[in-house]
Formats: sequence, C-alpha cells, structure tokens
Amino acid sequence: MLPADLAYAGLARQAQLVRDGEVTARQLVDLSLERIARFDPQLNAFAAVYAEQARRAAEDPRPGPLSGVPIAVKDEMDIAGEITSHGTGAITERAPADSEIVRRLREAGAIVVGKTKMPELGLWPFTESITWGVTRNPWDTDRTPGGSSGGSAAAVAAGLVPAAVAADGAGSIRIPAACCGLFGLKPHSGRVPKTPHDEDGHWICFGGLTRSVADSKLLLDVIAPGIEIPEPRPLKIAYSEQFPPGTRGKLTPEMRAAMRKTKALLRDLGHQVVDKGPDFRVRDLPIVLAIMFRGIRDIVDEIEHPQRLERRSRHLARPGRLVSDRRVDKLLVAERRLAERVGRLWDEVDVLLTPILAAPAVPAQLMEGRGATVTYLWESGWVPFGVLWNSTGQPAASVPAGFAPDGLPLAVQLVGRPHGEGTLFALSQQIEDARPWGPHRPAAFAW
Repeated sequence: MLPADLAYAGLARQAQLVRDGEVTARQLVDLSLERIARFDPQLNAFAAVYAEQARRAAEDPRPGPLSGVPIAVKDEMDIAGEITSHGTGAITERAPADSEIVRRLREAGAIVVGKTKMPELGLWPFTESITWGVTRNPWDTDRTPGGSSGGSAAAVAAGLVPAAVAADGAGSIRIPAACCGLFGLKPHSGRVPKTPHDEDGHWICFGGLTRSVADSKLLLDVIAPGIEIPEPRPLKIAYSEQFPPGTRGKLTPEMRAAMRKTKALLRDLGHQVVDKGPDFRVRDLPIVLAIMFRGIRDIVDEIEHPQRLERRSRHLARPGRLVSDRRVDKLLVAERRLAERVGRLWDEVDVLLTPILAAPAVPAQLMEGRGATVTYLWESGWVPFGVLWNSTGQPAASVPAGFAPDGLPLAVQLVGRPHGEGTLFALSQQIEDARPWGPHRPAAFAW
C-alpha cells in the first residue's frame, strides 16, 4: 500500500491493518508525524505535536480496538502535563491528568500524536486566533476549515491523522465536517463523558471527526459504548430548507442543490420524505440566545488571565452579564418546554433533513478585525442551523453531499430523535454507500 493510501485508509482500516500484522503501530505513527511535518505548515492545524511520546507508545501499543492508531485531540480536552489552551493565551495552567475521553482513547490503544487548534474559547465558526494564527482548509487553503473544531477537521481531511476528537457547543463538530468533506456527529447531550470539563455547560458535547460513517461509529464505540444500529427499514424523513425564525440568510444555489439531490437520493433508497420542519418559533430565539450568552460569560469569567483575551471574546460575554442566576433557572425551564415542543416532530417522523451551512467554506480571515456584534450577525446568516440541537440535546450529523463547481465540499444535516444516534449512523451509511465520499482527497495533500 502506498503511504498516501495508508494515510487516507481511515480509522477502522488502519486498526485492522495493525491487528492483521500488515503494518506496525510505529509505521502508522511515523507516517502521521511525517505528514504533519510536511503539510501542517500550510494548514496550521496542530497546536502541539507529541512526536517522542507517540513514538515511545508505538513501540508497545496497548491492545484494544484502536491499538497503534494515531489520533489527534482538540485543544479543549485535558492531556496530562499539557496546557489545555482552548485557543487562547489566557490559560497557562497545566492539566494534572488526562480527561476521561483521552483516557478511554488510550485504553483502547490509540496513540495521541498532538493537539489541534481552535478559535479562542471555541466561540466562532472559523479557526483563527491571535494566539494560534489562521487554520486553513485542505480543499482550498484560502478558505476556513470551519470552527470551532477546525484544526481537527483540517488534520483529518488532509490525511494527517485518521480521526480526531472534537467538541460541539453550537455546531462546532458539524460545521468543520461540512467545510472539510468529513462525517461529523454531535452525540446526544451527555452521551460522551466530559470529565473534568463537566462545568462547561450542557450544550457542549464531545465527539469525533472522521472520513467515514464506520470510522465515526468505531470511535464512538470507544468513547461512549452501547449504541445499537437498527435494522434497515424505510424511514419517514422531514425535509426543511427554512432558516430558524429570527435569523436571516439564504442558501447558495450549491447548497440548495445538495439538499434537493439528497432528498431525491433518500426517496430512491426507499424512504418517505415530507416537507415539514420543527415547531421553532421567533419567541424561542431569546431563550436560546440568553442561555448561550450566559454560558459564554461563565466561560470568560473562569479564565485564568482574562486581560489576555481578545477584545472580541470579552465583548461577546457582555450580553450574558445581563442574565442573572435566577433568570437562568427560568430559562432552563423554558428550554425544556421548547425541547418538548420541537421534539413532537419525532412523533411523526424518524429523522429531520436540514442544511448545516448556508454556503460552502467561506474565505479565511473574512471577519478579521471585526467586532463581536458584527461577527455574530454575520455567522447567524451562515451557520444558524446547528445551535437548536445543542439546546434540545438531540443527536445531529453533518453528512457529505458532493462538491461545488469550485471543488469545495457540500454537506447536509441529519437530526435524530433523542438518543437516536443509531438511526443516524444507519441512514448516513446508506447515503455513503450510494454516494461515496471517501475516495475524494484534497489535491494538494493527496500524495
């Protein structure tokens, strides 16, 4: 197998090759580190690379389903002895121990080769910061890989690692997956343990970014076992291109075409697709926003050196200072009622199909130098489709849906009923089998 083919083989295939003795853990780790050294200067995906530690671990890898396979971790999750920067220079304390998700990866035999970059505190749908610079999209390095898990997405899309763990607070797994042509599932809230990061808020979910549905299922089996895949059957799928009430935006022709081609494909696969969206109302938006901004305020207030934060980050926390503790309690009650009403859609259907982006990956540095308000208003027109499902807690996935004429990846979003990851995996696998995306590689990083 050629080195590039091995690099793009994916998580499950690399693990199988190690088990079969066709490749060693050291060969996989060396290949990953060589590609990081060769390509990351163009991408800026990694905040830290643990070359020597990874090579030592590869000499005697722990047995398990991921034995000997290199993997990357978003810089939002603790690794013992390392700074968990959250994309900022305002944090200097080193983690005393691995986070639970990293511990489970190591227990399964995976070898952590490095930490991936994110925007400051994960606040933006692009991966750029004063501390870490600009992370770029392998499909077009003038474009963003999305955010906040943009470093993880760029690393997987360019074949630097077969998979990377990520976090999603308002689309931060799904947006980079869509920008970079990957599969990205936000599990149901609480599915994946966040210890010791449990205080980060109930909206934030840990998960992964991979090149295939099967790779994502394997990764989730390791970090949160127990998901069962149902037998294939005809599903009833709701279809909506509508922007959430209270947001403004318009799908580009490429994104609209991706949606409609996926709708036609699902019907060809034997599913019933009906035009119907969730009962999300204009009056719901203040509830969602108030909880989100209060969460941002809480994160900013806990920062070790807040004076080092970017001005845009500090300003984004200001609205949350108007939300008192007493008000939070009332908002959480209203959020539960909102989730119950929106969730009634799944009394009628099995899955919801929506956009995940209004347009393919936008230019990198598009919002450089812009303030918090301008940046927020812009992003609410580009990526408004993900945040509701963090509020309700339901699983949601970004699924590749072909390419635009300029070569940028396209994607759609599938949303499942609570704890319905298995159905999303099964349906996404059907889509991948009918419309494979795995063979496609970014030309500049394909060798």
